[in-house]
Amino acid sequence: MNMFLQTPEGSATGGLVEDAIPTEETLSVFELIANGGWYIMIPLGILSVIAVYIFIERFLAIQKASKEDPQFMNQIKDFIHDGKIDAANHLCNQTEGTFSKMIQKGVKRIGKPLGDISAAVENVAKLEVYKLEESLSTLATIAGAAPMIGFLGTVIGMIVVFHEMRISDAGIEIEQLSGGIMQAMVTTVAGLVIGIIAYIAYNVLVARVEKVVYKMEATTIEFMDLLQEPAE
Repeated sequence: MNMFLQTPEGSATGGLVEDAIPTEETLSVFELIANGGWYIMIPLGILSVIAVYIFIERFLAIQKASKEDPQFMNQIKDFIHDGKIDAANHLCNQTEGTFSKMIQKGVKRIGKPLGDISAAVENVAKLEVYKLEESLSTLATIAGAAPMIGFLGTVIGMIVVFHEMRISDAGIEIEQLSGGIMQAMVTTVAGLVIGIIAYIAYNVLVARVEKVVYKMEATTIEFMDLLQEPAE
């Protein structure tokens, strides 16, 4: 009975089993990009480069603006208490940063009403915040536009696939159909990836700007309190 269950080596049945083993096909990132269509992938690539550039440039600029010398306000306080306004102004000129520009504006207004001094300092602070937020709107635009461009590429790709199905007299094979659909979906993936990265980068920068704004407000309050101390 066992002889009927054995399969001789080299028999047709053994060959069929070997031929039936599936082969796994993989795609690299470069192949996916190439399959996406240059008319969509090139704009997405440009947007990704712009997003990375804006993030790095703004991150460094905000980090530089957030630096504050802990001894700066103490020295300003000593100069103002001693009546050395010129020395305080000179110290502001020698100290780089957002906070020194704010304090210098207030130092130059000493002798005027406190409301005028506070308004002058706040105007400088608003201008510095505006500089820090430069190009952030562009990054937000990329975060919203990249996925839409990817969807546009997918819709165009699907239209092409259905058009080929309609004009094909001999019909279309399932392999050709799946290949066309895959090519169309690549742009959506690329657009979503770029959009997600840009969105995260935008929120990171906004959070860092808010921290700088908080430090500006604290410095302004400290300076205004300093001007009121001699009058007490």
